[in-house]
Amino acid sequence: MRELNAGLVLEAFASPVHPASAGSAAALTGAMSAALLAKAARSAGDEGAAAQAIALAIKLERLAAIDADALETARTALADADEGGDARRDFSLGQTLAQAAAVPLDVAEGCVDVIDLAAFVAGIAPADLLPDVRAAASLAAAGARAAAHLVEVNLAVASGDPRAERAQQAARRAARELSAPL
Repeated sequence: MRELNAGLVLEAFASPVHPASAGSAAALTGAMSAALLAKAARSAGDEGAAAQAIALAIKLERLAAIDADALETARTALADADEGGDARRDFSLGQTLAQAAAVPLDVAEGCVDVIDLAAFVAGIAPADLLPDVRAAASLAAAGARAAAHLVEVNLAVASGDPRAERAQQAARRAARELSAPL
């Protein structure tokens, strides 16, 4: 049996001191989904689709680390904040929280890109890999929905914020995918 060395990643998520959290998990879910699409596209002989899938996997894998860093920075800034009144500190805190919201939005939209690519790959994939393609789309949808939720609960994103609307669009797209039959 071939071994997948995911133990260190799982340990990081289980650690109360490691900053990787739900945003990073959503990004890695999308990255793994894209990798499954690359496998199916390569098996179908479509190197263009495979390259798109690999690019999405790399983007989402990088976003996992960026999200962990942004979350750690935001948590530190919130812990250091006191009652307010210092305009420079408040502005800096707002910027930090805005960055913490921007990363999961990128993750949500990246996962939607994976869903869209899965629709194409489903049309070219060999029959034996079609279940993997459909599962990849479902996994990417779950990643998009989770990341969109993180945008909406961020303290820097108020009602009517364009980021909230983009996150809701990603969540709606993900919900349609998750409700579709496999």
